[in-house]
Amino acid sequence: MTGTRGATSGLVRVPVRPAGDRAYEVLVGDGLVGELPGVVAGRTRAAVIHSAATAEAARAAVAALRAAGVEAHPLEVPDGESAKELAVAGRCWDELGRLGFTRDDVVVGLGGGTVTDLAGFVAACWLRGVDVVQVPTTVLAMVDAAVGGKTGIDTAAGKNLVGAFHQPLAVLCDTALLATLPAVETRAGLAEVVKAGFIADPAILDLLDADPTGAAHLPELIERAIRVKADVVSGDPKEAGRREILNYGHTLGHAIEKVEHYSWRHGAAISVGMVFAAELSRLAAGLDAAVAERHRELLTRVGLPVSYPAAAWPELLAAMRVDKKSRGRVLRFVVLDGLGSARILADPDPALVRAAFDAVAVGDSEA
Repeated sequence: MTGTRGATSGLVRVPVRPAGDRAYEVLVGDGLVGELPGVVAGRTRAAVIHSAATAEAARAAVAALRAAGVEAHPLEVPDGESAKELAVAGRCWDELGRLGFTRDDVVVGLGGGTVTDLAGFVAACWLRGVDVVQVPTTVLAMVDAAVGGKTGIDTAAGKNLVGAFHQPLAVLCDTALLATLPAVETRAGLAEVVKAGFIADPAILDLLDADPTGAAHLPELIERAIRVKADVVSGDPKEAGRREILNYGHTLGHAIEKVEHYSWRHGAAISVGMVFAAELSRLAAGLDAAVAERHRELLTRVGLPVSYPAAAWPELLAAMRVDKKSRGRVLRFVVLDGLGSARILADPDPALVRAAFDAVAVGDSEA
């Protein structure tokens, strides 16, 4: 699926057409927060869910909505993964009730991936579903969390185990909001961009080989990664088949996040997970050794971790068994047969899984 450029200079529109659900657009460009009133035209109320880190952008969004006659209300939630807790979702629902939200009103998720995940889940559950507009403010949220309709919160058992598929009304990726994003956050977001390159669009890898910071080609990298996801989710909106390939590197990555009590950035955990998945692909699916090694080399150059303490293996294995991609007690991994060719590997030989982990395992002092 390809994107199209709008009349506004630099504006890219990437259509998402999920089967059996309404189509929407992902817009990529500078200054898109100003487009929000037009997207929600005709709505009486809007709740702008945001974190403290995005309070300034939220104030601008609320002001723009109010100027257009929409009764807009900011709703601040915690920063980071702590936003994705049932108690936080409950406070949001209480606030929607206090404000008298109806099905004709709209929720806006403005922030990183944790905020867009939470906002989507809040919208999916309120009155069994009200519209949500996602305004992602990080690279990670733009290329992954805000696109595709997956919403959810975490539980003590694991990440994203409670959620709903709820497609947004629109996604506004305002690249102007990335200007002040710390470099560590950009690097974390590039992990999901690298993933898109390995599973579907190798041109992404070439761009990052030329500039591992991503700075020289960031708008194109974001656009390409979004296009990969839009294509996949349009054909499989509820992860009944091909959409699972978007979880490349995520089975181990989510386990690392859980073991680390979500103190690791998502992109850092997925980076280690991809190196593991590449090695499992080499051992169990015949992936060329050079492609497997390219994972380690490129992610290292981007500045992301590629190893994890060996002693954590028992905890990681237990966490992987309750990952939402598992079936019963059967582990399922996304593997590559070749560059741009991903598939599901179910119930692999446990010895191969452990051998793949050994490729990323280091002593505690080295991690």
